[in-house]
Amino acid sequence: MKPSLILRRVARIGIVLLRYAFGATFAYGAYHKITRGWMTTPIMREHFEQRLTEIDPNSFSAAYLRHFAIPFYRPIAWILTIGQVIVAISMLTGKGVRQSAALALFLLVNITAGSYFNAGMPPYLITAVLLMLDNQEGRLAWDELSDTTTVFMVGKRDDR
Repeated sequence: MKPSLILRRVARIGIVLLRYAFGATFAYGAYHKITRGWMTTPIMREHFEQRLTEIDPNSFSAAYLRHFAIPFYRPIAWILTIGQVIVAISMLTGKGVRQSAALALFLLVNITAGSYFNAGMPPYLITAVLLMLDNQEGRLAWDELSDTTTVFMVGKRDDR
């Protein structure tokens, strides 16, 4: 088997595993928000107000929180939670990956705008962009991933 083919297959497996991890993270976030009642209680507003006291009052994030996030905390909670459910289902099933990666990027940028940026955010932003740029047909469902792994290990399939 050609080294370039091996590298391509290893990269595909890596992208699929990254997609599954991304989906699982969004699934956990949605589960947390649903079970804690973020869509039906003022918990999100309380988080926004708390964060507003911790940041520079003249920053963009403070203005974002004051003029957008706090007044519209309820629709934001619904959009964020439902968006996380959509991203999770899409990433875990492999359907509509590019579109849901764009949705994930939108959600992550808005979270960042609210001054919730931390050292863990860049990998999520980069992953969302990578998944948006991935134009491989079929998106490799689990059965295709196991088939690719078998092909990689056994090498019985023809080069494509």
